[in-house]
Amino acid sequence: MAKKFKSFEHLLEVDPRYNSKLIGKFINNLMLKGKKSTAQQIFYQALEVAGKKISDVDPLDIFNTALGNVKPIIEVRSKRIGGATYQVPIQVTTKRQTSLAIRWILKAVRGKKGRPAYQKLADELVAAYKKEGAAMTNRQNVHKMAEANKAFAHFA
Repeated sequence: MAKKFKSFEHLLEVDPRYNSKLIGKFINNLMLKGKKSTAQQIFYQALEVAGKKISDVDPLDIFNTALGNVKPIIEVRSKRIGGATYQVPIQVTTKRQTSLAIRWILKAVRGKKGRPAYQKLADELVAAYKKEGAAMTNRQNVHKMAEANKAFAHFA
């Protein structure tokens, strides 16, 4: 019998400035080596910079829209059937959509070099808001892969 996964969603803290669990989750993922205050500084500075780059939009809306744009709708999972492994397209749950979007944005930020983290994060958030950037490219690749393997959807 498979173990049922326990959710720790109720333990997730809200961030002090915007009182949002989503931002709290993003900051926790941004944090390295337990330095939460540093992660918070980076995030809030990035929102300020992003707000200045797109002046007529609230920074919180920029963040939420950017995250929403990066969220994948469908992904592929490997499934072994009769000795062959197929890439089967599967719908992504809401929770996984959010965690993948956060992961992809942070991967794109950490992949860039040469500038302070808050500037890289601000650039990636603005790019994702405009449906551009490395995180959006990752999402498009996942969708293309699912589209290419649509023939195996009946294995799901």
